[in-house]
Amino acid sequence: MPKKSSKNANVDPDAKQAPSAQVVCVGEVMVELARAADGRFGLSYGGDTFNTAVYLARGGVSVVYATALGDDPYSEGIVSLAQAEGVTTDLMIRVPGRMPGLYLIETSPGGERQFAYWRDSSPARELFELPEWTSVAAALLAARTVYFSGITLSLYSNLGLGRLLATLEIARQNGVTVAFDGNYRPRGWRGDLARSRAVFAETLKRVDIALPTFDDEALLWGDASPDATAERLHAFGISEVVIKNGAKGALISAKGTRELVPVPQTIDPVDTTAAGDSFNAAYLAARLGGDTPLEAAKAAHRLAGQVILHRGAIMPRAAAAAAVH
Repeated sequence: MPKKSSKNANVDPDAKQAPSAQVVCVGEVMVELARAADGRFGLSYGGDTFNTAVYLARGGVSVVYATALGDDPYSEGIVSLAQAEGVTTDLMIRVPGRMPGLYLIETSPGGERQFAYWRDSSPARELFELPEWTSVAAALLAARTVYFSGITLSLYSNLGLGRLLATLEIARQNGVTVAFDGNYRPRGWRGDLARSRAVFAETLKRVDIALPTFDDEALLWGDASPDATAERLHAFGISEVVIKNGAKGALISAKGTRELVPVPQTIDPVDTTAAGDSFNAAYLAARLGGDTPLEAAKAAHRLAGQVILHRGAIMPRAAAAAAVH
């Protein structure tokens, strides 16, 4: 069961007995309200790295999700969903008296999204300041791969960021692969471009696989092209770069080669929510299974192409099974 927490609790004596997994995903899960075709809103749950965790689990990958939640019915719903999807919930720390964040999705006729957020008091923001943060750190050190995003970074205070980045540095020294999706959202950084760039720069020094979206990189860094993004990320020492660029395909730059992997077919999206998150999940699952970056990108395109035909972040399981086969 997920651990209970309070700010004054003692450090978990079992912190070093971290849940083992191929992948530990770190971030925030929120209540999702998405407008259906009839104009009414449906309630679900989502969050960029959580969406990836679910699709990883559906792909047969052992995955743990690290976050902080409240003790309310919506937090219970998040835990129940994770468990139903096969995502290990040991690192979903519970903070009494708190509630998760909320986001609302409005989708245009072309499938593009607009979001509104209510998340400033989300307990996920304090994950690396809670006493149980040492359990999270131990899990990162024990993982095969750690996955997080720029949205994850935007949650934390300087103290939390320092603890996360220090843990990642040690994890890499121990042979853990660090995968990162830039996923830059200016609102999450309160418009502070200088702090955003500084935090990203420190993070990129600790990354092995970069999975950014080109539009985000252009917005944050002013990159003129996916090739420019690849060059900049390699300059940080990142060996494997996969740049998502919507219908224009994905640029793979790894092991001294660079190749554009086109989408298999043009799709009119119903909802592009979690397109990048599912792409990342299929890519990492394929790489963990021994596929080449090129093969992994093709698998990632296939899954993302199915996800955007459904409303909301997490498509029905039956549709996911069809996408795999």
